Amino acid sequence: MLIRYIPFHHYRLRAAIFSLTLSSISAVCLTPSALAQDDIYAPELLVSQGRYNAPLPQAEARPMRFSEVEANLRQHPSLDALNLSADAYRHRAEAALGLPDPVISLQINNVPFINPSFSEYLPSNKAIGVRQAFPSRSGRKANSLLSLRNAAQHELKREQQFARLRGDLLMLLIEERSIDGQRDYALARQTKYDELADIIDIEINAGRPIVFRLAQVDVERTEVSRTLARLDGQESEIEAAFVNLLGFIPQTDLPDLSKTVWTGQALRFYGVRVADAQVAIADAEVQRAKADYKPDWGANLTYQQRESSQGLPRSNFDGDDWVSGGISFTIPLWARDRQDPNLRAAKIDKNASLARRMAIARRFQSEWSRYDAKRETAVQNISILKQKISAIEAQTASELISYEAGMGDYSPILDGEIAVLMLRAEIVKEEATRDQMVVAMNSLLVTP
Repeated sequence: MLIRYIPFHHYRLRAAIFSLTLSSISAVCLTPSALAQDDIYAPELLVSQGRYNAPLPQAEARPMRFSEVEANLRQHPSLDALNLSADAYRHRAEAALGLPDPVISLQINNVPFINPSFSEYLPSNKAIGVRQAFPSRSGRKANSLLSLRNAAQHELKREQQFARLRGDLLMLLIEERSIDGQRDYALARQTKYDELADIIDIEINAGRPIVFRLAQVDVERTEVSRTLARLDGQESEIEAAFVNLLGFIPQTDLPDLSKTVWTGQALRFYGVRVADAQVAIADAEVQRAKADYKPDWGANLTYQQRESSQGLPRSNFDGDDWVSGGISFTIPLWARDRQDPNLRAAKIDKNASLARRMAIARRFQSEWSRYDAKRETAVQNISILKQKISAIEAQTASELISYEAGMGDYSPILDGEIAVLMLRAEIVKEEATRDQMVVAMNSLLVTP
């Protein structure tokens, strides 16, 4: 018999080509089946994916009540993501309590190698076995608890995110109202400058040397034009931010803004509650590490089918079937090397979570105090600006009396009115700062 020698590397090359061919066939055949399985087992996933494959929103103005705007804000994708993550953890908690799948084994035992037969050798048999593992109940409950606490944390994160988004929305509405007020005062100043320029022209034609005042008015009118252009740019930025938050530009009124009273409890802050939920997660990790010391159990049953040797030479044994069974359990023999370090690590992680919670509580307390200080400063600035307006209005009233008595000209009166308009525009800015700080403070707190 002639045996042809084939180099080993040829076998490797052929095996590689064969493997690539099988991979290509598998890719072509399995991709449609995988999509079919997605359709069967997770149809809601395909629906949710279709929602976010929709075209991006366009800038569109919609008049509505603020409650309707809040309802639309609840549909923000970041909130949906956190809500879906919480649902996923709840499903994992349910799955953690279940048992692993049983193992079915089919085998033949003790069959002669040279002359295979099931009737010539007494131990020869065909066997079918079932093996079921029973992981520690404490371990399964700890894993379920861990997933439930992760779900609770994601729900808190969702509410915290909504508070942030609502705060961003209110700040944009406050800034939009401030821009409208500043624009009104800037346009009024522009009208006053036109009147003042006409009066200066009359004075110059009358031979009074105030040409320098006309140049100063032109500079101030240019500054007003720049202010109007800046306000238009800020308004465009606000509209873009509205589209990011809601998918459209809302036309709505601001709700009543009042400062929420903080009682001094750290858990009133959203951030501290999320950090406290992380402490609960770390505690569940400790419970899971302790559950690793508990034994895992198992049970097995094997049915062995045997054939009789009656009538065969050199053999004479009965063909009764056999049944075997048993249980198994784990012993934490190597706990010093595995369970003990894991438990120590879990306890250290819990202490770290406690420390982070304290640090976050201090940070949020500092933010609250900083926002409150800015709010109080804005309130004081508003009071000061109103006092200045009262003083200028009183001076303007005396100038008007002198003008009506035939003394002086009208330009000082217009100057006073322009100064009042500038101060009122500053008040609008300070009021926006005051209201935005109130919104920032309220967004830190858990609403009752």
